[in-house]
Amino acid sequence: MPARHTLIIFAFLLSLCRTSAQNRLGQPVHIDRAFLQDYSIKYTPIQPGTSLISVCADRNGGIRVFSSSGLLLTHDGQFLYPGTLRTDNRYRTTVTKKIQGLSAHKGQFVLVDDKAVFSNAWAGSLFLPHQLPGARLLAGGAEDEFLISDGSIIHYVTKKGTLYQKAVEGNILDIRHDNARGGFLILTSGSVLRFNHRSLALESMYQGKGLTSFDLSKDKVWLGTQDGYLTVDLRSMAVAGPFRKLPVTNIRCVRAIGAKVWFGTDKGAFALRPDGRFDYYQGQRWMPGQVVSHIGEGPDGSALLLTEAGLGQVCFRSMTLADKAEFFQRQVRDRHIRNGFNASLSGMSQGDLSTGYLSDSDNDGLWTSMYLGAEVFRYAVTRSANALVNIRESLDAMERLYTINPVPGFPSRSFERRGFIKALNNPERWQHAPDPEWDWKATTSSDEAIGHVFVFGAIAELVEEPSLRKRAIALLDTLMMHIIKNDWYLVDYDGKPTYWGKWNPVYVNGFPIVVGDRKLNASNIVAMLQTAYRFTRKPIYRDKAFELMQRHGYFENLMRPMRFIGAANDTADEHAKELSGDWNHSDDEMYFLGYWGLYRYAFNDTLRRHFRAAIIDHWQVERPEKEGLWNIFTAITGTRSFDLTEAIWYLQEHPMDLIDWFISNSHRKDIEPITPNYRRQTIKEVLPPDELPVKRHNANMFQLDHISGTSGDSEFSAGDIWLLPYWMGRYLGVISAPVQ
Repeated sequence: MPARHTLIIFAFLLSLCRTSAQNRLGQPVHIDRAFLQDYSIKYTPIQPGTSLISVCADRNGGIRVFSSSGLLLTHDGQFLYPGTLRTDNRYRTTVTKKIQGLSAHKGQFVLVDDKAVFSNAWAGSLFLPHQLPGARLLAGGAEDEFLISDGSIIHYVTKKGTLYQKAVEGNILDIRHDNARGGFLILTSGSVLRFNHRSLALESMYQGKGLTSFDLSKDKVWLGTQDGYLTVDLRSMAVAGPFRKLPVTNIRCVRAIGAKVWFGTDKGAFALRPDGRFDYYQGQRWMPGQVVSHIGEGPDGSALLLTEAGLGQVCFRSMTLADKAEFFQRQVRDRHIRNGFNASLSGMSQGDLSTGYLSDSDNDGLWTSMYLGAEVFRYAVTRSANALVNIRESLDAMERLYTINPVPGFPSRSFERRGFIKALNNPERWQHAPDPEWDWKATTSSDEAIGHVFVFGAIAELVEEPSLRKRAIALLDTLMMHIIKNDWYLVDYDGKPTYWGKWNPVYVNGFPIVVGDRKLNASNIVAMLQTAYRFTRKPIYRDKAFELMQRHGYFENLMRPMRFIGAANDTADEHAKELSGDWNHSDDEMYFLGYWGLYRYAFNDTLRRHFRAAIIDHWQVERPEKEGLWNIFTAITGTRSFDLTEAIWYLQEHPMDLIDWFISNSHRKDIEPITPNYRRQTIKEVLPPDELPVKRHNANMFQLDHISGTSGDSEFSAGDIWLLPYWMGRYLGVISAPVQ
């Protein structure tokens, strides 16, 4: 068979794999091939007060910035570890020159001073004297020819000297060479002019107003204005626009890089993709400063975003989801494990990871349950010895939550060494442990309880190491016996139920049926009892579950469709009104963690069918959020429709930088607001995760801004946010192993 026919058949089979892969349940499977992951490397000037003017890169990957302090180069700098911009002393003879402009030409740096256009490349042979002392703008042509300007006059400079000079009406803002047709385009605030280098003639090509910037991309000119952008087709001279449905309309600079067109604004930058959608880069996740004054094409297709405060290099790396998981695995193990807990890094100074400390949290047990669940699924998929060690370490922490306090079967929220109560989060909740070295945090909530039961069940089912299974089942048993013996309450050190740890029928059924806690608490406690029965086989758990479902209406509660959940009316008590004022996204987290035990450990097939319907009903109302974990959790039911594409979108689009930077989106003109609603959905279509503040799964994906507190003072762990949905997807067989 001819080689070309073999390639055609291979390509056809490959396309089938991409579109038709299914797991054993007939569910769609994402084939984990490489995608382009964006991330940023940031640089700030070492000299305060330096004005940054332009930036470009050469064919060797070097980056130079022209500034009020002369030429600067990038020093050090890597993802999450910013570098600096320092004086470029590489060529001693260049330092003494009066550099006024910088450009890239044929992959090399070209400079203009008050006397000449020159370069240190090509053995220094490019040296074109000129007669324009204030020259600061330059663009190179096909040959060693340059059009230069001081902002009002243009000179055409070649090896033969200055062949053309002319004063131009209006302020000259920029110059570009038209590679396809030859000649140069000149931008003023009111026009685009074409300089024909063959006939040495200057002609008007487009007249407008409020122009700020431009660039060429094949046969199109992209014109930035103070109110959107326009395009001019160089073949037909047809003008399109202005386009104003943009993240920001005040365009300061434009640059075509690869298949995208980048726009710099006074609130970050955005890139227009070939599919017509925008990628918005705003805030310190992507660049120092906010006002993007110049954009350059960087090494390997990166974008160089120059701001008033420094340089952001937006890079694109080809990686699979498995590669991303490995990166996040290192992130968690390097700086997010506190006494075995999955913890945040807090108290940082402007994103400096070396300045943070591992902080306690009310939800240490919950976040750790979710990370621990990720490691359980990783072990189940890979049989990784490293995953098993991590499981043991975090299970040690979970187990100690029960043993460090004097209340039988009661899980602490957290624990820490004694002597720091005043410095810890929520010091009023901390209690001294019997061990004089330690303190423990009380007032444990139902969030922790459902998280514990979820992961204890996952360990018992999926981890084959007998001692770990035994410990997980023992913890599950002691927690559930505490709840049953205390009349369906979590009872604290003071002998009183905690504020949230309540599953008692009087409490649960005391809510009107529209209050979500009635459905939620019923759903959770049934899931918890099913899990306990599955792994202990104690009849009390099965009997109590059926008692709650049949005698106290918990089956009806948990099966109530989500469309009935809403705000309590005026006749309800204040507690019911408080809990139902709007949708609590922490409830979604509790529901879905509980669905693991509700569906997988259902007492019989009839219940499992009912529970499947309840889970899918809940998922339907969650779909607009494109929440990766909820979509993956829904796959446990075996349904073929669980928005796998959106789950992968969540995983791929999630930022690798998990620092809590200030992010703002409410000013955007490309989003469509909708009428305020109970679920707090604010816009028609949710934004990608890398354009939003970092969010755990208990947050509202439609929250557009994070502008309170201190920017860059903490880093979230990927353990619960990203690794859990990824490894659960791998375990459920809806995400494949990486494929080259």
